[in-house]
Amino acid sequence: MELLDGNLELKEIQKLQGHTDRVWSLAWNPATAAADVPKVFASCSGDKTVRIWEESPSTRSWDCKAVLEETHTRTVRSCAWSPSGRLLATASFDATTAIWENVGGDFECVSTLEGHENEVKSVSWNASGSLLATCGRDKTVWIWEVMPGNEFECIQVLQGHTQDVKMVEWHPTMDILFSCSYDNTVKVWWSDDADGDWSCVQTLGESSNGHSSTVWSLAFNAKGDKLVTCSDDLTMKIWEADIIRMQSGDGYAPWNHLCTLSGYHDRTIFSVHWSREGIIASGAADDAVRLFVESKDGSMNGSSYQLLLKKEKAHDMDVNSVQWCPGEKRLLASASDDGTIKIWELGTLP
Repeated sequence: MELLDGNLELKEIQKLQGHTDRVWSLAWNPATAAADVPKVFASCSGDKTVRIWEESPSTRSWDCKAVLEETHTRTVRSCAWSPSGRLLATASFDATTAIWENVGGDFECVSTLEGHENEVKSVSWNASGSLLATCGRDKTVWIWEVMPGNEFECIQVLQGHTQDVKMVEWHPTMDILFSCSYDNTVKVWWSDDADGDWSCVQTLGESSNGHSSTVWSLAFNAKGDKLVTCSDDLTMKIWEADIIRMQSGDGYAPWNHLCTLSGYHDRTIFSVHWSREGIIASGAADDAVRLFVESKDGSMNGSSYQLLLKKEKAHDMDVNSVQWCPGEKRLLASASDDGTIKIWELGTLP
């Protein structure tokens, strides 16, 4: 990758203000990846609101297009767009998940998902948009089926984690669900057939080269054969699986630990995200954003990753979320406890 040759910089394009409390999470609308569609993302905050931001194609500046409020009564912890970009799901500490539909530029709450005992921490759509997953402090993961007319039916409650579940994430191409928890593990959930029950087929724990403290976040590479996890133990771990085998219907293939990235962060790593061209971004409690790429040193002992760039003081406080834009390869958004969102562009130094 030519990335390792050049002098790169992560240049701040714009700082977005408007939230009145920490910004927990952000999500790019996948439909805006097309070249002729303005780029849009959502952000959610401790101020109980969700904000929709859009880039003006002419000025290239970002503006808040909508504030989704008066629905959640507590912190909104997570947001996720459906694959078509038509629906936005928001998970809140008020124990509900709201579904919003963009109707002619106005966002309407069209459904409210109830069932978790307390704080909902994360929400994720599967690749086809037919399933939604939520997780929370009640240690459970819920799978919801998307029905006609914006109805959502819980088809299963998955139990197995022994603590607060921090994040759920569907595999980018297959209906395999991943959850990470305060119990220091990542669990992999899978169903053998379309109508079958979901069950935990693998637990990535300390005994299998996993993390020794809370796992906060995970992300997949574009191909879906690698996974990165990040933790309170100050490390990031890369995992690999034979997805060709799984895609051919040959049963479940386990995820194996490839390598551990340690010594880069000295505070909790809250967020990781993998760009389409293979750059891993991380955001942490040390207020910094770091970028990593696979080393192409031809070493025989398998895969290794190296630090590409470190942006010190990316924010004034903890960085809670980093997300690459799906369309423009080198655009990254970050969200922080300082109440701001920043848009960055990865480019070469002049």
